[in-house]
Amino acid sequence: MNKIVKYGLLGVGVLIVVMVAGVTYLSLTFNPNDYKAKIIQAVKDSKQRNLHLDGDIKLSFFPNIGISFSKVSLSEHDSDKQFAAVETARVSFALLPLLSKNIVVNEVDVNGLQATLTKYKNGTSSIDDLLGNDEKSGKGEKKPAASAGQKMQFDIAAVHIQKTNLNYQDESSGTKYAVKNLNLSTGRVANGVPSKIDLTLTTQASQLKLDVTTHLSSTLTFDLDKQNYQFDGLNLQVDGSALDFSNLKVKASGDASVNLAEQQYRAKNFALDATGVKGKDNFAAQFVVPVLIFSKEKFSADKLTMNAKLDGTFGKVVASSSLPNVESNGQAFKIDTLSLDVDVTQPEQTFKVKLTSPVSGNLKTRQLNLSNLAIALSATGDKLPNKSVSSEMKGNVQIDAIKQSVQANLAGGLLQSQVRAKLGVNGFDNPAIHFDMDMDQFDADLYLPKNAAPVATAPSNQPEQPIDLSALRKLNLDGSLRVGVLKVANVKSSKVRLDVKAHNGIVNLNPLSANLYHGNTSGSLSINAQAIPSIAINQNLQGINVAELTKDAANFDMLEGKGNVAVNLTTQGNTVSAFKKALNGNLSLNLANGAVKGINIAKKLRDARAVLGKGNAESQTQAADKNEKTDFSELKATFKVNNGVAHNDDLSLKSPLLRLSGAGDINIGTSNVNYVAKATLAATLEGQGGKDSVAGITVPVRISGPFTDLKYNLDFGALVSSAAKQKIDVKKEEIKAKIQDQLKDKLKGLFK
Repeated sequence: MNKIVKYGLLGVGVLIVVMVAGVTYLSLTFNPNDYKAKIIQAVKDSKQRNLHLDGDIKLSFFPNIGISFSKVSLSEHDSDKQFAAVETARVSFALLPLLSKNIVVNEVDVNGLQATLTKYKNGTSSIDDLLGNDEKSGKGEKKPAASAGQKMQFDIAAVHIQKTNLNYQDESSGTKYAVKNLNLSTGRVANGVPSKIDLTLTTQASQLKLDVTTHLSSTLTFDLDKQNYQFDGLNLQVDGSALDFSNLKVKASGDASVNLAEQQYRAKNFALDATGVKGKDNFAAQFVVPVLIFSKEKFSADKLTMNAKLDGTFGKVVASSSLPNVESNGQAFKIDTLSLDVDVTQPEQTFKVKLTSPVSGNLKTRQLNLSNLAIALSATGDKLPNKSVSSEMKGNVQIDAIKQSVQANLAGGLLQSQVRAKLGVNGFDNPAIHFDMDMDQFDADLYLPKNAAPVATAPSNQPEQPIDLSALRKLNLDGSLRVGVLKVANVKSSKVRLDVKAHNGIVNLNPLSANLYHGNTSGSLSINAQAIPSIAINQNLQGINVAELTKDAANFDMLEGKGNVAVNLTTQGNTVSAFKKALNGNLSLNLANGAVKGINIAKKLRDARAVLGKGNAESQTQAADKNEKTDFSELKATFKVNNGVAHNDDLSLKSPLLRLSGAGDINIGTSNVNYVAKATLAATLEGQGGKDSVAGITVPVRISGPFTDLKYNLDFGALVSSAAKQKIDVKKEEIKAKIQDQLKDKLKGLFK
C-alpha cells in the first residue's frame, strides 16, 4: 500500500514538473501579438467587421491561464463605424480544472468598455451577426450553438468593471437609452458562495426625461442550477430626475430573493423611501413590509404600510395606508382590512378623510370589490358652513378594469345631507357617469362663491367673483336626483325632482319640478358651460306666494299675492351681475288677493280734500313706507325682458276701491324701477271715510329708484285738473238739466 502511494505521488510530481516545464517553454517562445493580422483577417472574413488591436496581447500561464489586451475596438457590420471598444481587459481561468475539461473563470477585469446597440427600422439589430442569426434566410433564425461539453463553473475570485458606457437606440421609435459610468466590483463569485457586490451606474433616456444615478450594494448568493438568487443586506439608492420629477431620491433596503425557475419573489423587512419635486409640489413616499411573497400563483404580505406626503399645489397632504394581511391564491386575492387616512392642510381649511373596507379581487380579470366600504370626512375652515363639516358614507364598490366600469351603492351623511345613491362609471379616459340619488336636504349657497356686491346694495370696491363652470365641459352625465329640501341662490324649494343629462358642456335639467312658496313649479333648465356660460329657463309656477319668492330671489319686496307666474328667460355671462344684465325673454303674472307695498294710493287720494282746496297743488314725492300698501283683488301683467330690463304696458290691478293700469320698466340688471301707474278711484269711497269729491278721478303715480329705496310720486296737479274738469262737467250737466226743465215747462204752457 505504501509503495502504491509512494509511486503515485512520484508520478504526480513528475507530471507537474513536465507541465511547468512545458508552460515555461511556451511562455518564452510563443508571442500572441505575432498573430494579430490573422485574427483581424479572420474576423473580417467571418463577420465582415473591422477589428483593431492597437495594444499588446499578453498571455499568462501560472498560477492561472489568462489573457489580457488593451486598446481594442470592433466596427459595425460592413461599416467603419465603431460598434464597441475597450481600453483594457483581462480574463483568467483556473489551470487544474481544465485538465478535467471543466472551465473555471478565475478573474474578470474590464476597464473603459464602450458599446452601442442599434435596432434598425427593418427589425434587425447591430448584433444579429454576432449572435449567429441567419442573414441569408431572411428569417432571423438563430444558428444552433456548438456543444459546450462540460458546463462552465463560475468560481471567480473577483470581477472589476470600470468606466463602462453602453448605448441603445431604436430607429423606428426614436427611443434612446444610455448607461454611463458603470462600475461593478465583486468578491468571490461562485455557486452557493456569498459574495459582496457594489454597483454604480447612470441611466439616461430622452423620451422618459430620465437621468438617474444608481448605487447598489448587497451580499449575493446564487444557485445557477436552481436559478435562485438571494440578496442579503440590500441597499439601493437612486438619485436624479425622471419624467417631470426632479431632485428624485429613492432608497430601498432589506433582504430579497428571486427564483426565476418558479418565478417567485420574496422580501423580508423591506423598506422603500422616495422623495422628489414635480412642478410646485414636493412629495415623499414610504413603503414598509415585514414579509412579502409573490409569484404567478401566490401573493401575500404581512403588515404592509404605505405613507405619502405632498406639499405644494393642494397644500400639505399626508396619506397613510395599512394592510394587516394580504393573501392571493392564483389570480384571486383578498385583503382583510384596507385602511387609508388622508390629511390635507391648506391656508384656509383642513380636511381629514378615512377609508376602510375589506378588499377582494382577481388579477387576471382585473376586478376589485370593496364589499363593506366606510368613508369618513371632516373639514374645518372659516369659509365652511359653521366653520366645520363632517360626513360618513357606507356601502360597496365594484371595479372592473377590463370593462372600465365602476359600480357603487352608498348611503349616509354627505356634507350636511343624508344621501342614498347608486353610481355607475363607464370608461376611464372619458368617463360616462350615471346615477340615481336621494337627498333629504341641501343648501347649495353654503358652497357657492359669495358676491362682493350683493343684490340691491351699494357696490363694493372688491371685484365680483366669477362663476366657474369649466368642470361641466368634460362632464358626461345621465341621472336622476330627488331632494327633500333645497336652497339655491337663496330660493327655497321642497320635493325637488330633476333628471339631468350633461354632454360636451351642455347640461339639461328636464323635467325640473318642485314645491316652492306654497305652490309648485315645473319646467326645464339648460346650461351651456362654454367660454361664456349661458342659461335658459322655462318654468311655470302655480299657486306661488310671490312676495316670499321675489324677496328671496332678488331682494325685491314690493309685491304681495298668490297666483301663477310664467318664466321663459335666457342669459349669459361670467358673473351673477352679468347674468342679470343679459336676461332676455318673457314673464307673466296672474295674482289674486295681494297688495303693492310701499304706498296706500286709496288713502292718499282720500286725503286729497286739502289738495283740492288749494286749487293749484303740485306733485308730491314720498319714500316707500313698509307699513303702507295698496290692496288688490286681481293683478295681471306681462313683461318683455330685453338685456335685463323687464318692460310692461298692460298692467291691470283691480280692487273694490281702485282700478290701476300702467307701463314702465323694471331693470333687473341694476335693481331699479321706473314705472308710471294710473290710479282711478271707484265711484264711492264709502267704508273708507264716506263719499268724496275725488271719486272717479285718475291720478298718475310714478314709481322709481332702487329696489331697496323706492320713491312714489303722486301728480296732484293732474288730480286738481281732473277734479276741476269733473266739477265743470257736473255743472254742465246741472245747467243742461235746468234748461231741459225750463223747456219742458214752456212747452207745457204752449200746448195749454
